[in-house]
Amino acid sequence: MKRRWVLLLLGGSYFVVIMFGSLPDKLILFPTTYRIDAHGATRQTIPFQNGELEIWTARSRLARQRNHVDAYVLRFYGNADRAERWVALDADAFGERAVEIWGMNYPGFGGSSGPARLKRMSPAALAAFDALKSKAGNPPIYVFGASIGSAVAMDVAANREVRGLILHNPPPLRQIILRNYGWWNLWLLAGPVALQIPRELDSVANAKRIHAPAIFLLAENDEIVPPKFQRLVVDSFAGEKQVITLPGAYHNSPIEGPVVAEIHRAYDRLFSR
Repeated sequence: MKRRWVLLLLGGSYFVVIMFGSLPDKLILFPTTYRIDAHGATRQTIPFQNGELEIWTARSRLARQRNHVDAYVLRFYGNADRAERWVALDADAFGERAVEIWGMNYPGFGGSSGPARLKRMSPAALAAFDALKSKAGNPPIYVFGASIGSAVAMDVAANREVRGLILHNPPPLRQIILRNYGWWNLWLLAGPVALQIPRELDSVANAKRIHAPAIFLLAENDEIVPPKFQRLVVDSFAGEKQVITLPGAYHNSPIEGPVVAEIHRAYDRLFSR
């Protein structure tokens, strides 16, 4: 009888922790709020779910010279990163183009109102896109996502009209959790965590719905999103796609070397469409 009660107690505790402990948020998201040098980027906020969403913007050198923007890039970063760290630097990463970058901090990151939750990421991204669209008018909008930001970018592209996508190390979250991390816990942890990933962040399902062209930048030695999982997203993608392998690169390696010229040629094709 005592053993039965112990088992019931353990089973009940497991159920409560799994179902109500926000495990996916705690295991996947790494929000920070400390100050980061924005390198001259401009901060703005938009209303979002009884709080505000922080967006950082910067224009390329050519856009500043002409005081005119030919295209916008809505940028989504990794889950341990922040927009203000990169937006001003990213603005000149597209060559001689008059572009304006909008980088969004996820809820709970930087100055965006919390809490940090996976289920809030896609609604926040759609709110950011709608705010950008209302300002941009006719110039095309591209979305750029890195790591988990790729899942967010793809949800935007599946639900809004974008001219193209750039996806860097895209993770199929559910598949990675189940296949890469399920074996050591007999799927008792991985299974429920995978089931609680919001459907909006299902990159494989979203890839099948997107018909805008995309550039995939895949780190050859990615230790966080192994290449075989990145390929699940690439192979599911319905639109025109160009795949560029980053030789010898790990998940957070800087993009450098001869591959940079290949990326700029891919940008030429994507932006000239």
